[in-house]
This record gives sequence, C-alpha cells and structure tokens, in this order.
Amino acid sequence: MQGYIINLNKVKDEDLIVTIVSKGNLETLYRFYGARHGTINIGFKIDYEIEKSSKSTIHRLKDVIHIGFKWINDYSKLRLWQDFLALFHKHLKDAENIGNFYFDLIENASKEWGKQNPKRVAIESYVKILSHEGRLHTEKICFLCANKIDGDISLIRAFLPTHPQCTHTLGIDPSALDELFKNKSSLFLNDEEINRLWLVLLEGL
Repeated sequence: MQGYIINLNKVKDEDLIVTIVSKGNLETLYRFYGARHGTINIGFKIDYEIEKSSKSTIHRLKDVIHIGFKWINDYSKLRLWQDFLALFHKHLKDAENIGNFYFDLIENASKEWGKQNPKRVAIESYVKILSHEGRLHTEKICFLCANKIDGDISLIRAFLPTHPQCTHTLGIDPSALDELFKNKSSLFLNDEEINRLWLVLLEGL
C-alpha cells in the first residue's frame, strides 16, 4: 500500500513510530532501526507493508520503498512540503476512519507542488479541507466583533474573517477571497497576501 508520512517519533535505539495517511486510514506503525533501512522523513510518499503483531497494539512497518517527487531535490519546496504535511498529524491524530479525502488531497497537492508557488497549492488545499469539514466561513461577519465587514477582510486561524482593524493584520480584497472560497483558486491573491495566509495556515489546520 502507499501513503504519506505526516509524523515521526524516535523511540529506543533509533526505532521510530511512524504516522501515515493512506487511502481510507491513518496508520500508526513501528519501524525497527537497521542498517538496511533507507532514510524516511516527514512528507515522504512511501510504498510499504504492514506486519501485524500479536504482542503489541502497534503493528510493524516493513518493506518500505520511497516514492520520490520530481521536485524532491529542490530544498525550498521540500521544506515547505514538510511544514505542510506536518500540520496533518495534529489535525488527524485522534481520527479513526478518515476516508480517501485526505490522501487524495495530499496526492493532488504533491503533483501541483512543483508546477506553481507551493504556498498557493497549500492554501487552496486548506480551503478544500475547510469546505469538506464544514468549517469554511464565507459570510462577511467579523469573528471578533460580530459586525458586518464592508471592505477588505483579514483572515485568522481556520481562515475566520475579521476586520483588518480588529486584528491589525493585512486586509485582503473580498473579491479575491470570493474566488478562493468559491472556486478554491488563489488566482487573484498577490504574493503578499499569499505569504500572510501561509503564516495563518501554519498556526494549524
């Protein structure tokens, strides 16, 4: 089976607890340390097998093959990718059956990551997550003061709308946000706005 590594925890003797998003599941597996094992890291797509254990509730990760991306040697893109994928662990760690949505979302993002600004891919992907989970707030009502927003809109964690003056942060043209929320496209957001939303995204999914 295949999946994306979203978290690694070192345990005794360099062994690892590995959390993987696969189709339909969130897997937490044990990987024994050994000289024959290739290096794995957060964000890597891997092909792997699961060896069930009767002695432990955590099954063993084995026969791991790293499936590389075309952009894997671009350090800046890889670092952004790892930061993005790491956000999924905290968001999904208590989930049981996650369906195919998150795997498919990450899969599609990985294909677009080398074609355009990765931050734009991440932001568009995040809006898809918010929409899928029923958390996308499209009404122009300030989350902090509860009054209508008539002009530019600022977004805080979970892309909640606020008045720029309520948060003292960058205001974004509402038509650009309409395009983002309705069509999951960052086309009308400039680079300064993208950088601002990326920082908001890093606060957590």
